[in-house]
Amino acid sequence: MYKTEQEKFWEGQFGNNYIQRNNSSQLLASNINFFTKALNRSGKIDSCIEFGANIGMNLKALKLLYPNLKMSGVEINKKASEELETFIGHENVFNGSIFEYSNESQKDLSLIKTVLIHINPEMLDLVYDKLYNSSKRFILIAEYYNPTPVSIKYRGHENKLFKRDFAGDFLKKFPDTNLIDYGFVYKGDIAFPEDDITWFLIEK
Repeated sequence: MYKTEQEKFWEGQFGNNYIQRNNSSQLLASNINFFTKALNRSGKIDSCIEFGANIGMNLKALKLLYPNLKMSGVEINKKASEELETFIGHENVFNGSIFEYSNESQKDLSLIKTVLIHINPEMLDLVYDKLYNSSKRFILIAEYYNPTPVSIKYRGHENKLFKRDFAGDFLKKFPDTNLIDYGFVYKGDIAFPEDDITWFLIEK
């Protein structure tokens, strides 16, 4: 039983369709470029957990950058999680809501990329807790940025995309964390296009 309409939305057919829209060699190349920049100041990373991992396009890029990386993923969509399992192993995938995930061990990097924008705003504090508690050292937040909270229609659907200063919220909530780097990637990049994402690398 899901707590929010957004969970049901991503668990169902829309989430299934998302898989095919976001599975390409171009996206993998763009992700490699993205993480090279976003993790430039992190040094070596041995373990990572991604919240909202889908089929693992982010983790595949990270694995190319860090060949010995131990990876875990949390993914609500059953079809996506099954594909993710073929890449990182069944034992490393939690198929269910982020809200229901319990932190089993801390990783060097806790990652969330264009997922907070789809979380019900009333549940963000809980997700911030999951990100913080799952991290041994670094948290990477990569989302659509807006200085004030706003809801945007998403592919014809209401209340499915929210923009705000997620990293700012996170840093206020956890005063023992520090922002060590941040940047922006652009959908119009000639070689490595991504969504218009602002990323923040935070250290505990």
